[in-house]
Amino acid sequence: MKPIASNYCSPLGDMLLLGSGAGLRGVWFLGQKHFPKTDPSWRWDDAPLAQVRQTLDAYFLGEVDLKLPPLDLHGTAFQQKVWQALLAIPAGETRSYGDIAREIGAPTAVRAVGAAVGRNPVSILVPCHRVVGSSGKLTGYAGGLERKTWLLAHECGGLF
Repeated sequence: MKPIASNYCSPLGDMLLLGSGAGLRGVWFLGQKHFPKTDPSWRWDDAPLAQVRQTLDAYFLGEVDLKLPPLDLHGTAFQQKVWQALLAIPAGETRSYGDIAREIGAPTAVRAVGAAVGRNPVSILVPCHRVVGSSGKLTGYAGGLERKTWLLAHECGGLF
């Protein structure tokens, strides 16, 4: 089955949604780092991604504990472990890259964790924005640090 694509207009800018028969493959801010090249084989259709759109709408309206749509994440086994660890970070909380490395049983792989976090294909819903430097400083976000700051403040009641 061909991947299904749709655009989504968020308060932080336009986004690309990409799905498959198995679930959500990607949510990217247009032009962000690691933004995929569009493929002529994609089928552009909003209807199959309606649940994703509703979930994002709920998030931006203030519901930060979301029921996620099925995910169809493509990456290495290491990336998959990191992305699963991201899903376990509660809204309104942060973890450091070192915390994630320890959680997945690879305490010396902090840089590799950072690379995997940066390659997260599902912005916001797989919450890579909740990962910060060991000092608590905001570092790296493929969608830009302004968006990361906004997302964290949104989840913390404006207090980040």
